[in-house]
Amino acid sequence: MGDTLPQQTHEAFQKALLDPAADVPCGLVDPKGRPATKRFDIYRNNVVVSLTEALATAFPILEKLVGAANFHTLAGVFLRAHPPTDPVLAFYGAQMPTFLSNFAPVASLPYLSDIARVELAMRRSYHAADSTQADLSPLSQTDPEALLAIRIRLAPSAELIRSDWPIHAIWRRNTESDAPEVRMSAQDILILRPEFDPEPHLLPPGAGIFIEYLQQGTTLGAALDHALAAMADFDLSQTLGLLIAGQAIVHLDTEIVS
Repeated sequence: MGDTLPQQTHEAFQKALLDPAADVPCGLVDPKGRPATKRFDIYRNNVVVSLTEALATAFPILEKLVGAANFHTLAGVFLRAHPPTDPVLAFYGAQMPTFLSNFAPVASLPYLSDIARVELAMRRSYHAADSTQADLSPLSQTDPEALLAIRIRLAPSAELIRSDWPIHAIWRRNTESDAPEVRMSAQDILILRPEFDPEPHLLPPGAGIFIEYLQQGTTLGAALDHALAAMADFDLSQTLGLLIAGQAIVHLDTEIVS
């Protein structure tokens, strides 16, 4: 097909590459000077197959939920609407949650969008920078004012997903052979990566709000107030225990701002 293409032909090549009905771009010829239809069709098919496989690798739970055949169809629509913009496919599919929210064939499965969010967050967590747990001794101090004024920074690998759907239960049901039946209810999860592999943790009531405000840079006291306003029996100790066990606290700002 030649080593270089004029800009116009290059743009036509890109456009035609993911459109099975498109003709071979002008200027692409075989050794005999004829339109390189067969060669281009093979290349086009290989690209689509590779991108579909990349999406299946990125969203294994999503593929399992809709079935392999349906996922293949879904992926075909997605990759044509959202072709990759980077040669590295590690994070390809970032638009999948929004795509699913507007994809009519899966309208009866509204939780799919949040499951895609979870799978994307698991990938981000896996590739996030390593971190070290902070010195947590300030958390044991007895002065309430000083304790509540602390700001907690979480590890880059910590990913919070809040959902109106049972995302943790759905995740377990599709990754564990003995997982319980899924019951429809809102669930928040925190993905933590204390060592090598990230893991989603079901958060107790109020913890999602608490962690959300911590991630926004509020003090522990302010985050606690928001959590208690939403859930009167929010358990601060349980949530801090999860963060500590997951080695998710990487910095404590103990400076009290007047």
